[in-house]
Order: sequence, then structure tokens, then C-alpha cells
Amino acid sequence: MLTLRFVRPARNKKRILIVNCYLDDSRQSIARPYKIPPAMGPIYLAGAFSPVTCELRLYNEQTNGPLVDPRLLAWPDVVVLTGLTTALDRMKQLTALARTRNPKVIVVAGGPPIRALPRYSSRFFDYCCLGDIEELQQVAAAILGRDYASDEMIPRFDLADWLGRIALVESSRYCNFRCAFCSLTGEGRRYQKYGLDAIRRQIVALGKRNYLFFIDNNFYGNDRVFFLQRLEMLRELRREGYFKHWGALVTNDFFLKDENLRLARESGCAALFSGVESFDTTWLHSVNKNQNTRAPQIEMIAKCLDAGIVFLYGLIVDTSTRRVEDLNRELKFITGIPQITLQSFLTLAIPLLGTPHFYDCLAQGRILPQTKVRDLNSRTLSLRPVDDLETAVHFVRDMDTLRGYRSRVLKHTAEFFRKYRSTLDATQMAIALYNDVYCCAQNVLTAPSAFFRSARCSPRRTHVSTTEILDPVYAPAFPIDPRYQSYFQPTMLTDKSGEVTDELVEDLMSTRSAKRTAHG
Repeated sequence: MLTLRFVRPARNKKRILIVNCYLDDSRQSIARPYKIPPAMGPIYLAGAFSPVTCELRLYNEQTNGPLVDPRLLAWPDVVVLTGLTTALDRMKQLTALARTRNPKVIVVAGGPPIRALPRYSSRFFDYCCLGDIEELQQVAAAILGRDYASDEMIPRFDLADWLGRIALVESSRYCNFRCAFCSLTGEGRRYQKYGLDAIRRQIVALGKRNYLFFIDNNFYGNDRVFFLQRLEMLRELRREGYFKHWGALVTNDFFLKDENLRLARESGCAALFSGVESFDTTWLHSVNKNQNTRAPQIEMIAKCLDAGIVFLYGLIVDTSTRRVEDLNRELKFITGIPQITLQSFLTLAIPLLGTPHFYDCLAQGRILPQTKVRDLNSRTLSLRPVDDLETAVHFVRDMDTLRGYRSRVLKHTAEFFRKYRSTLDATQMAIALYNDVYCCAQNVLTAPSAFFRSARCSPRRTHVSTTEILDPVYAPAFPIDPRYQSYFQPTMLTDKSGEVTDELVEDLMSTRSAKRTAHG
């Protein structure tokens, strides 16, 4: 029997501010309105609160820049903070700013850094969410009352002012593989599926768009029936005019069945992103990325393109286990093959908290001394390089622009266009060619006006965690309550000897012991 719960309209709605916290890899207070993919966390989290009894606002620091408006920080009754690992310090800072402006504000925090450091995080936030996003419904009911929590979490796309022409949705969570460097592996999360009706509601709620992209960690997953059901649903929604093209993230096992490419293309798939990470099979095995070694990757990428689907991927450049000479040889190899797309981005190997890779690096003494949690990003050396620091730093500084490879990229782009101009349609070719430009000029393309303005006065970086500069936001945007001065101190991961600091050791080392016990 269905029970309907009557919700009385609140005289005074509770005000909820949900923030995607963000610190840019450039160490500048910069907004990146065109960075792909945009943050989706606040949109899904907003669904935990009843639209009848709550007034919600969303803020995305990635696209809008640091939140420093004292009026907005004083506005909410509840602040919900989320973000990637590097954003932990930014969560602390916003907590201090919000509590200064409104001492009664309740602060809820979640995301990878909170799940990795629950004891440490509890010192700063009123509620630390360690589970799935639905936990926020329980928190909302506990702190505000049952009438303020939603019955069903429906994403609030209507509140996100940063979504452009590309609509992003989610049809599954987590992944069925266990790559050593991935935070999902560290958290032990199992692959989960959304119901088909829930997926359809998301797409319909977005309205009619040109491009739909699934932000699943692994759209293919380990349930082929579910995969085929989604393709059939996408064919129907496409016929109904909800989108023209779609794309998704898939693991390399997707490409082992040629039928998958044909079915995806027939349902409107224009592009797929897959984590190639490296063309070095030895390195792939070392990080348990074994699924990428089951088929030659060059042939796999070319097969995808020949099937009429753009193949996008990223590369991890691990200067802690591979020499710069070897990494440069790989880049020359890639830029010399017009049969494949170029990488969309390069990222350094990152010892993300709680992952097998993190503990391996820690045991081997590879994490640099005085590394901050904030340093665990794609453009800061937090691991001891096998080359001398000067050589490694020089390589990192050239990563954003591919300095030394631009003529090769230009030649590759021209030859790629000639090869695939009859295979890819205009939209797909635009994606592929933009990707080539993006890998050489992502700072300009993601924040054009801000980049040129800030480039003239940006401080000199070291790109080494031990000595790297702090972001401008580590200085409070306005005077704060003295009780919260410590919230602007960086969270230190390692001490002067390279060991985990005392304030994080209980979280990180006890978590490791618990996982070992759980896995026998």
C-alpha cells in the first residue's frame, strides 16, 4: 500500500548552499568556465533537500572562481561542501568564512577527502558524509527535520548556471576494475546501476540538447544486459529528439567486442573516453591496469575511429618510475601516428589517499617530504622522480603546452583530418580537432580571459610539493573569527622525513589495517 506523506509548506524555508570546492592546478584564483567535464556533485546533492521546504543555491568554484562574497556566505542555514581530494583545504577555508559571517550555520562535508580522512575532517565540519550521496537525505532529516529532506533524490539541473550545451547524466556508479591509483579502489566501492526509469527521468529533465554525455566511471560495466538496455533506451530517446549525439566513459574491455561499437554508433554515440593511461604495458601491469593489455591499444583506437566514433583518452606520466627520456619517447610515438587521436590531457602520477598506489609509494619512500594534501594534483611533483628534480620540473612545466611537440601536433592534426574526414561527421571531426588544440592550450581554452590577465602576474612556481607556493585563497578573503585561523593552514600529508604526519596517521594507517582485515 502506497503511503503519501503530506508536507506542510514552511513559513520560513531553510536556506541551503551547496558548493563545489575547487583549487586550480595553476595555483591561481582563477575560474575555468570551459573546463570539461564540469562539476556535477552539487546538482545531484541538491536532490536530497525538499524543494517545498528549502530554498537552494548552488555554487561551482571551478567555473565561477573562489567563493568570497560575504553576503552569500552569510545567507545559508546549511552549507554543503564537496570536491576532489585537493579541495580539502578549500572546504576548511569556506567553513571558516561561513561561520564568521553566520555562527549558527551548519556545515556538512563529503567527497573523496572526507571519506579518506574522516577523523581529521570531523575537527572542522559538523557532519562528515562517508557514504553515497543519498546519505545527505538522512543528514537533512536529522539536522532540519523530516519535512526538509526529499523523498527521492532528483538532480536539480535547473539550479546549475554553469551547464552549457553538453548535458551530463549518470547511469551507474563506481567501477568493476581495481586500478591501483584510483580513489574508487581505495574506497572499495562496488559497481552500482541506476534503474532505467531513473536514467530516463534525468535525460528528460535536462530538456532537449545537442549532446549528452554520461559521467559514469565505467558506462560499460560488468552487466551486458544492462548495457544493451541502456542502448535501446538511448535509441528511443534520440528518436524522440532529446539529443543528437551521446558519449560516455568506458573501460578498454568495451572494445574487445566489435558489436559494441556498431550498437553504440547506431544509438547515436559520437565519442567515447577511455583511460589509456600509458602505452607502456610494463607500467600498466605495475598499477593493476591489466584490462588495458588485453589488446594492442593502437589497433583498438584505430578500430573505434574506423567505426565512426571519436576515441578520447588521457595519459599518466609517472616521473617516479619512468625517466623523462622514456616519457618523451612515448609522446613522440603518439604524435607520429595519425591513425589515432592525440591524448586529451597529461597528468602526473598522483598518490591519492588510501589507494594501493599511495601505500606502495609510502612504503618505498617515494612521497616527497612536506607534501600537502593540496599538492596531490596533476601539475605538482609529489613523488620523488627517478631523474634529477631539475629535469623532471622542466618536463612538468612544458606539459600544458606540449612545448617541443607543437609542429608534430600540427602535422598530426592535418594527417588525421585527411584520413578520417569521410569517416567522422562534422561534429565528430570538430571534437577530434578541438582535442588536438586542447592538449596544447588547455589553460587558454578553459579560461581565456582570466588566463591572459593572470599570466602577467602569476608567481613563480616550483612544481615540487616540498617547496610549492600556496594559492592566494590561503589568505582569508575578509577578516575571520580568530578561532578559525588554523583553518587556513594547509593540511600536511608528510613531515620533514617523508612520513605521514601525526594528524593524519590515524586515518590513513588505521584505514589500511581495516582494509587488510576485511580482505583477509
